[in-house]
Amino acid sequence: MALAHSMQAALHPVSSDAQHSQLQGGVTAAAMISVEQVGKRFGARGGAEAFSALEDVSMQIRSREFVSILGPSGCGKSTLLRMVAGLVPCDTGRIRVDQTPIKAPAPEIGVVFQTSNLLPWLTVEANIRLGAKLRNLPRAQIAGRLPSLLETLGLTQFADRYPHELSGGMRQRAAIGQILLLEPKVMLMDEPFGALDALTRDRLNVELLRIWQHSTLTVLLVTHSIHEAVFLSDRVLVMSERPGRVLHDVAIDLPRPREPGEIKNHPRYGEYVTELSKMMGVF
Repeated sequence: MALAHSMQAALHPVSSDAQHSQLQGGVTAAAMISVEQVGKRFGARGGAEAFSALEDVSMQIRSREFVSILGPSGCGKSTLLRMVAGLVPCDTGRIRVDQTPIKAPAPEIGVVFQTSNLLPWLTVEANIRLGAKLRNLPRAQIAGRLPSLLETLGLTQFADRYPHELSGGMRQRAAIGQILLLEPKVMLMDEPFGALDALTRDRLNVELLRIWQHSTLTVLLVTHSIHEAVFLSDRVLVMSERPGRVLHDVAIDLPRPREPGEIKNHPRYGEYVTELSKMMGVF
């Protein structure tokens, strides 16, 4: 079947009542993240006019699914992510995570931002421990998880190093480690690799997939990179210009596990990139 026809089957409006769906491998899972007719408006300030950032946004993200959000700059992607995180309130609609309404930050949700925000006077290990320490998790529990987590992140040999001694990619891995040590159900990522060079970004995409595939995490990623979205995701949501709405929901039907050399040479990989580029107005 030509991609044009298969893509038509993959594109569909996001339904607010689609509570269950079929994951790859035939496993049925309830919606972990439910966004229902959400809107956000910012008032006038300092001579700037009021504007609507988001309008009537709905999406369903299943447990253990990896979903990316693409959209033009200023369409409200990051605002939406912060709303799911409980950092910004909804003006209209509602957001639920694991069936619980989100009114404030919740322990089930971890957020990774573009900058690592590591404390420069703490070592890598101490920075990774910090979030768990602030949440008063038992020391024995933290100590039990930490060695395997450092190994997973490739940071065992750098545990006693300070942030200024690390590359940008290592700092971002440490920031991800802060979240993983808390064992959240959901990880929200706002352009976490956007400030890195292309080669480091590609390497961290592979690391992120490896970590996700060996976890029970549900991941929602905001990105400007179409290639990154296709390589990582089960689905890609494409948003409109402001006020942001979800225009397309594209299922990425590529085999897992994914290795860059294999997947990026897969004929459908290039076709997905082309179709998403058209949706984004790149060409």
